[in-house]
Amino acid sequence: MKSNLQRSNNRNDLLLDAAAELFATQGFRSTTIRDIAKASGMLPGSVYYHYASKEELLLAVYDTGVAQIVAAFEAAVSRTNHPWERLSIAISTHVEAITQDSHYMRVINRVLPEHIPDQLGALTEMRAKYEACFQRLIEDLPVNASVNRSLLRLMVLGALNHTQFWFDPKGELTPAEVGEAFTGFLVESIATDQTAEKTSEKGDSHAS
Repeated sequence: MKSNLQRSNNRNDLLLDAAAELFATQGFRSTTIRDIAKASGMLPGSVYYHYASKEELLLAVYDTGVAQIVAAFEAAVSRTNHPWERLSIAISTHVEAITQDSHYMRVINRVLPEHIPDQLGALTEMRAKYEACFQRLIEDLPVNASVNRSLLRLMVLGALNHTQFWFDPKGELTPAEVGEAFTGFLVESIATDQTAEKTSEKGDSHAS
């Protein structure tokens, strides 16, 4: 027999899934608590038992989505200690995450903090938690001294977030190939000379 806590968690998971799907497909502002209650098989009062407002429910959806992508990110990059390989893997993981058919990822991508002024601080903090993962990787990269690492992080994340508009999971490129290509561009343009030479030698050895 399931405990009350397990039953409560199951109902909460169902509620979050329903909210994520509606926020992703019809928009946060166009979705009502009544819509979410109907989709999750609950009464509106039951939704309010779990969350005091629609904004609080959005925060829970956001938090769940961020936790999912951070977990995938950390598991993926732990496979190697090489800084450029870690970045390549991180990029491919990001592309795969934001282009998969996940309502949680679509909410994070499409509902920006500035769209919900009352929750601007909380939503920004959640997004920053994930962006900090990329910041740590970029801090470890062997790049030329003139490189502004903060701008590099913004450039990389901006380019990656835009992949949701052009990447086709059924197309010719895989997320791993996108990661390798993006990283290759960076190595060629901003890596220290020694790093670039080693990367070039590695590519030549594969070609021979």
